[in-house]
Amino acid sequence: MVLDRQFGKTEIHPFAKIIDFLHKGDALVINNTRVFKARLLGNRKSGAKVEVFLVRALPADATEGSKRLRRWEVLAQPSKRLDEKEEIWFGGDHSLTLEKNLGEGKWLISFPSKKIEKAIITKFGHTPLPLYIKRSDKAGDSRRYQTVFARKDKAEAVAAPTAGLHFTKALLTKIKKKGVKVVEITLDVGPGTFKPVKVENIEEHIVDPERATLTPKAAGVLNKVREKGGRIVAVGTTSVRTLESAPQKGGKFKPFSGDVDLFIKPGHKFKVADSLLTNFHLPKSSLLILVSAFAGRETVLGAYEKAVSERMRFYSYGDAMLIV
Repeated sequence: MVLDRQFGKTEIHPFAKIIDFLHKGDALVINNTRVFKARLLGNRKSGAKVEVFLVRALPADATEGSKRLRRWEVLAQPSKRLDEKEEIWFGGDHSLTLEKNLGEGKWLISFPSKKIEKAIITKFGHTPLPLYIKRSDKAGDSRRYQTVFARKDKAEAVAAPTAGLHFTKALLTKIKKKGVKVVEITLDVGPGTFKPVKVENIEEHIVDPERATLTPKAAGVLNKVREKGGRIVAVGTTSVRTLESAPQKGGKFKPFSGDVDLFIKPGHKFKVADSLLTNFHLPKSSLLILVSAFAGRETVLGAYEKAVSERMRFYSYGDAMLIV
């Protein structure tokens, strides 16, 4: 679906037609993060099952004697039955330690080493599918739940930037040949992307921080595109949040790497994104609020009604909407 946010008009096209709405000199901003096997299923010493969901690696490792520990913030279940300093075992050979209870199911954990961390994730990890998919992950999910531009060295996301799932390598090649700059940014999607808005006043909702990076190369390309009057087309809400959080000086992007916790809601003054490609989102989600802030609540809801009547698919593996 293509939504003209100024007039509220919609058109429906095959996704490959997106190239007709991109112009020479534009920048198409994609999130190159990669989903990793963040769900670890292990056991307590008693044999009781425990799920450890890796949320994000902490930037600084800890040391214990001569050992250099790898530390993570995680969600652990059943949290109330677990103890600090308890070891969780995997296959009888490898373990991790629950260092500190952070409350609300969150824990600080440590792996004995980066080598053991990699071994546990590779052998015992599961692809974290969206919560509304009521089945266990399968072997092919680790491949299907990725964009074609996901980089292997960027594997720290627990969910795919799903607006990017629509692109093929062939389509991206055609877009580049048209003179559109394809710019890569990184935002490692966390489980907070699925957190529903439960408060009556959305001002009270908190978006969990996620690690984002805008490289010097990407910042330079975006600056040149803006100087020449090109548009910045953001692929997905993750790209929008990264771009709108990026520091600027004198109207020019500056590279950065750090946590992003920007909650974009109605009233937000968009500084960067001129157009947005996004999937159709769940009700009561911060993602739907972001899209409403970009195009107007009534305009978006009208487009959603049209999508329902046309039997378009919603959520992670669904159809897309280009807002121009």
